[in-house]
Amino acid sequence: MSSYITEIGERAKAASVSVKNLSTDVKNRILRECSDALKENIDMIIDANRKDVEAAKKRGLSEAMIDRLTMTEKRIMDMAAGLITVMGLADPVGEVISMTLRPNGLQIGKKRVPLGVIAMIYESRPNVTVDAFGLCFKAGNVCILRGGSDAVNTNSILAQLMRDILNENNVNPDALIFVEKTDREYVDELLKLNDYIDVIIPRGGAGLINNVIKNSTVPVIQTGVGNCHIYVDKLIDDEMTLSIIENAKTQRYGTCNTCESLVVHSEVAERIIPKIYELLTVKHGVEIRGDERSRAIVPEIKPATEEDYYTEYLDKIISLKVVDHTPEAIDFINEHSSGHSEAIVTKNYNHAMRFLNEIDSAAVYVNASTRFTDGAEFGYGAEIGISTQKLHARGPLGLNELTTIKYIIFGTGQIRE
Repeated sequence: MSSYITEIGERAKAASVSVKNLSTDVKNRILRECSDALKENIDMIIDANRKDVEAAKKRGLSEAMIDRLTMTEKRIMDMAAGLITVMGLADPVGEVISMTLRPNGLQIGKKRVPLGVIAMIYESRPNVTVDAFGLCFKAGNVCILRGGSDAVNTNSILAQLMRDILNENNVNPDALIFVEKTDREYVDELLKLNDYIDVIIPRGGAGLINNVIKNSTVPVIQTGVGNCHIYVDKLIDDEMTLSIIENAKTQRYGTCNTCESLVVHSEVAERIIPKIYELLTVKHGVEIRGDERSRAIVPEIKPATEEDYYTEYLDKIISLKVVDHTPEAIDFINEHSSGHSEAIVTKNYNHAMRFLNEIDSAAVYVNASTRFTDGAEFGYGAEIGISTQKLHARGPLGLNELTTIKYIIFGTGQIRE
């Protein structure tokens, strides 16, 4: 283990002792000042980000990946606003969730406490640096942040701004530690830092996430890739259907809550698939890869392989499947989905309820875009990722999900016989 990573672990563990005991007022003041610092340094952030974007273009990154990387004034203002929202949320630390009285007179309660030291390993999106810090800090945790090499200049500036605010408030700046070195070996070492890190959260593509899951000896909260589906049922409003599909696929191509696969009921296929082709391909330049039944309706649709139905494209590509009934759609989605977000568009209440009950994903929608699977949209201010596992949290990871519980027991002298 290198001295560089070991030292980071030691610093983080030491900082966690004081950070977990900070008052809500102190945490909120720091979050507000961090928000102000982002707004006051927009030009500096954009200048640093420009270096990352130019390097990404030279390396030939896709348009969607460059979009994920790019900082604009609006995106920086949104990050600042997210910190204010987190500031306004109830502090989960110290909340007594339950208290029961046993027949022997013991009072046994559950109390929320910080997880401790959280390491985030993530790619591309610099907003994760701010979101992760804001949520971890409000929940009383220290965060170690290791972003991708493609965003190192932007992430470094953002992290330093927040560390400066911590220092100015006489709070250990190691409440946030940014791993400046981008060599892969340092990620591998972080995954073995059991003595100092309590949990690791990977956020990025399948390769990064799978590497963390397979190689980490530290507990991992798995944030999954987003092979998200929209099922178009047989009883629909065409205009609403097309609006939802357009938003879910084309608003941003490089996000994990973007729709990557369409499933269409055969009774509306001949009517709606040409409209979908006109909307996505003709208007937006999205390549549709479909099965034989969809290509019989629109021959310009490219043939899909079985692999296509498992793929998170993060690009101007979408798969399409025609089915004969809702149970077939549910089975198809459950088989091919990554467990992130799925939606049904329908006027049929029974079909909607069956879809909600039987789809096994973290977020399931009726008549709405999958793009809403986001901590800010769910009212959490931000999120540290979308968990697609079932232990210990699922869906957007907000404040409560960044805490654990401990039991508190009050007695009056009881002894066990």
